[in-house]
Amino acid sequence: MGGLLKELLLEDKVLIHFDFMNGFFDINKSVVVTWGVIAVIALLLAFLTSGMKVHNIGTRQLLAEMMADGLRGITGGMLGEEGLQYRDYMAVVLVFIGASNLVGLFGLTPATMDLNVTASLAIMSIILVEAAGIKQKGFNKWLKSFTQPMAIITPMNVLELAIRPLSLCMRLFGNIIGATVIMELLKMVVPVIIPAAFSVYFDIFDGLIQAYVFVFLTSLYIKEAVE
Repeated sequence: MGGLLKELLLEDKVLIHFDFMNGFFDINKSVVVTWGVIAVIALLLAFLTSGMKVHNIGTRQLLAEMMADGLRGITGGMLGEEGLQYRDYMAVVLVFIGASNLVGLFGLTPATMDLNVTASLAIMSIILVEAAGIKQKGFNKWLKSFTQPMAIITPMNVLELAIRPLSLCMRLFGNIIGATVIMELLKMVVPVIIPAAFSVYFDIFDGLIQAYVFVFLTSLYIKEAVE
């Protein structure tokens, strides 16, 4: 198992190599998978939203509106009233992470198995959290909030700024790579039909759950920041 984990973590992540400046412009597999996910989502949205009408709407528009309302309802419920303005962004993050985790069904490596991807998502989320706090409270009150409820715990509150993105990053990365390791071990020791059944759980259920957990925690942080 240690060898398998080492192989997954240390595998060559470069998909497109440019023989220039010692590989400075190399493109990783996770980047290409991310582009692919974004392209598929964009094409699907373009198909569903083409020819939209105010009256006598078609099936495609109805489906698009149901999906948008459903996603907004999920993220809006997490954020609460004061954080509703961030629900569309959180819905996009939910769809992107969920779709990225589902590519394992097609034999591709999820982009979220790259620590650079999960770290980027976590940093973006924490920047949004702190920006929401500054917008709601003003810079001075936001700065003063680090001394609450008492000045002596200011270092702990500052440390939390680093812990939160690290927690978001490693939780998503760890769960995805953990599921991948389990699937690889199953493929080694049991017939193909059993790994296929487990793939339904790890690639669909677990992948979507991890997307939900990431968005839920980010929404919780935003909710705390704007209160």
